[in-house]
Parts: sequence; structure tokens; C-alpha cells
Amino acid sequence: MIVIIASFKAKTGQEKELEEVLKSIIPDVQNEPGTVQYTIHRSAADPGQFLFYEKYTDQDALNFHGSTPYFKAFGGKLKGLLDGKPQITVYEDIASINR
Repeated sequence: MIVIIASFKAKTGQEKELEEVLKSIIPDVQNEPGTVQYTIHRSAADPGQFLFYEKYTDQDALNFHGSTPYFKAFGGKLKGLLDGKPQITVYEDIASINR
């Protein structure tokens, strides 16, 4: 499995707008083959800090996700809302509890 952690910081005053843009991609992603989990989190300490937790079956599934028209459009929707660049880290799943 491939895990992506992507962190986004909203510009001051843009917190709600960024949250809505981040949530807007969920309906499209939920039907992607090979996407196991795609969750958005908001920091309890900072309402302008968001984190995506993404899990894919393999590199092909991640490549598919990145190639979709709605993902490409998503990047454009973020313009003007972010305080800095998103921080993206790729991990491999090595152990977990699944219930």
C-alpha cells in the first residue's frame, strides 16, 4: 500500500473556503479504483491547518488519481487560499490495525 500525507495551511481569513475546496474532491475520489482511504482532517489547535490521509493499493492507483481531470482542476481551486505550498510526503504501509 502507498500512503500520502498532504498538509495544507489556509491563509488567514480563508479557512472556511479552503475547507470547502478540500471537501469538494471527495465525491469524485470515492469511486476511484485502488483508492482505499481518502480522509481530510482539520487541526484541533489551528482551524486553518488541514491534513489529507490517502491510501492507495499501488502506484498505478496513485498515478490514476493524479491523472484525473477533477484532481488537476482541484489544484487550480487552491490558488489564493494557501499560506505556502502543500507539504506532501509518501509512505509505505508496513503495519496497521484494521477493524
